[in-house]
Amino acid sequence: MVSMLRDTVTYLQRLGYRRPPPPTLETLRDLQLRHTAAFPFETLATLLRAPVPLDLPALERKLLHDGRGGYCYELNGLFLALLQHLGYDARALAARVIEGDVPGARTHLALLVPIDGVRHLVDVGFGGMVPTAPLLLDSREEQPTPHETYRLARRDGEYALDARVAGEWRALYRFDLQPQAAIDCEVGNWYVSTHPDSPFLGHLRAARTGPGIRKVLLNGRYSVHRVGARSERRELADADAVVDVLRREFDLRVPPGPGLREAIALRLREKRTVASAG
Repeated sequence: MVSMLRDTVTYLQRLGYRRPPPPTLETLRDLQLRHTAAFPFETLATLLRAPVPLDLPALERKLLHDGRGGYCYELNGLFLALLQHLGYDARALAARVIEGDVPGARTHLALLVPIDGVRHLVDVGFGGMVPTAPLLLDSREEQPTPHETYRLARRDGEYALDARVAGEWRALYRFDLQPQAAIDCEVGNWYVSTHPDSPFLGHLRAARTGPGIRKVLLNGRYSVHRVGARSERRELADADAVVDVLRREFDLRVPPGPGLREAIALRLREKRTVASAG
């Protein structure tokens, strides 16, 4: 995954920079906050069962020129290339997402970024709970961000990331510091985009941050979470309503043709069938 970016000018412009900023902690904080707002998390490709290439030209084309977002391997993959281009000594980490009390496979890509000898966990690709600031890897204190508060701990020989949501701590993922080669990312990405047990395959997810706000779409349910306020949730009536939210709230340029609407409509029907059966 480590190679040269071709269009750093467009990338930096999307993040509000006219010229490359210095590789400082202040810059990293600003880049991470802006990235989660500018580039939405989305799984349109896995909903449509389309390939998800990870080579840099494909990532630049999709995120910088085609009006799309992506998931962790795409968002953190491209961000890693940008950080390395700017002079950060950044590298990839593999994490196990926690579903309930059970850790899954190592199918989440996060980043390790040391600055002046201090190590930071950086992540711009964790969907609706993505951290919006770098987290001190070796601190066990609660770490506030522009959105939620997070904490890192050591559990069973791994690092564990939790977030405080509605006053309670929620386990997000576990990881170690083993270096990840490009082939490791390809294998994890293959599982996420093709395996029948992948939580992304055939499902629509989208997430985006803004000042004091998170927007989250899960199939037909659209939610808005505001810092210090009650969340708003609503069920979208049909595929047209979902596409409208993708365009208006997530600023996504959806793929042309009827395929996306058909896939969304099928997912909504399946969801309602399960709900009525229950």
